[in-house]
Amino acid sequence: MSKSRRQFLEYLASSPLLAYPGLAMAQPDSPISDPEQALNVFDFRDAARDRLPVAHYGYLATGTDNDGTIRANREGFDKFQLRMRRLIDVSKIDTSIDLLGVKWETPIIIAPTGSQKAFHPEGEVAVARAAKAKGHLQILSTVTTSSVEEVAEARGTPIWYQLYPTNEWTITKRMIERAEGAGCPVLALTVDLQGGSNRETLARARRADDRQCDVCHSVGYYARRPMFDGADHSLVSSQSPRNMTWDYVKKLQDSTSMKLFIKGIVTAEDAAICADRGIDGIVVSNHGGRAEASGRGTIECLPEIVDAVRGRIPVIIDGGFRRGTDVFKALALGADAIAVGRPYLWGLGAFGQPGVEAVLALLRAELEMVMRQAGTTSIDQITRSYIA
Repeated sequence: MSKSRRQFLEYLASSPLLAYPGLAMAQPDSPISDPEQALNVFDFRDAARDRLPVAHYGYLATGTDNDGTIRANREGFDKFQLRMRRLIDVSKIDTSIDLLGVKWETPIIIAPTGSQKAFHPEGEVAVARAAKAKGHLQILSTVTTSSVEEVAEARGTPIWYQLYPTNEWTITKRMIERAEGAGCPVLALTVDLQGGSNRETLARARRADDRQCDVCHSVGYYARRPMFDGADHSLVSSQSPRNMTWDYVKKLQDSTSMKLFIKGIVTAEDAAICADRGIDGIVVSNHGGRAEASGRGTIECLPEIVDAVRGRIPVIIDGGFRRGTDVFKALALGADAIAVGRPYLWGLGAFGQPGVEAVLALLRAELEMVMRQAGTTSIDQITRSYIA
């Protein structure tokens, strides 16, 4: 191991990222060598960190500034306790949900994350196969390293498409049409990166990585992103135009027959605007702590957003979900579904498709367990009465 890599891993090991609630736990002497050995999703984090190139793991791990919003996402769950009911027949548990008229086996969704071939050669296709095997809805990122057509074919049922709008409308429109042509029923517009993001952990990782990376990176960022195939990359100067407003959202609504969700909503005011303007759904998100230095966890934002929406449109949430109890708390606070990102990437980076499947299985098993502990036998029974 190079000195720079060792120093970076020592930095991670001493980082507050491993000390905040939910991560302060006894660690195994060495990372797991088989998905079946995992006791929880954090075991996959350790295995991925051991296997991935240091800069690739830094890209996966980074938040913004000192990673404070990542910590806030996890710490937020500890501000809500559960009220458990007793003497209820919990021999049968139904975790299915209805989302936009489609029934899913679980409320746990695969969140859009970019550059997945940085973690495993099969990237998004391996994740799609895991989603198919486990019955999960999958959302694909604009900066996917596998095409929407490949991923949709591997998933076998329609996937949703997350959109980073570029400064060049013709390129953005072409991606929208391509996603719609691939059968995507929902477009999720990301709106939380207009202000930029200072990713210090990633910068440290790049310094610590002494590999020769020119082979992959010399061809250019967009050349390695199949959704930009055929586009003039020189026209793209931004994936989150700073002049984007609600007028741009209306333009998107008028340009596609796909349902439109807004991803990155964290306040009641913006949630109300979404509902009033006919947006089809919201994703409460701070980009997993990568988009803003608010120091506020998404689970803390959720109650005011649910109250503002008043059941008019679905509310999905992501940000720091690592346990079945996390999922339960979000459902109790009014979320319709929960999206996870880093955990399945840990599984992908450590073991490929089997690792993703194992992560999803652990989260589902934990959710079913806490549902039984609380005496809730279906998702619709999980209400705010279970939150203290």
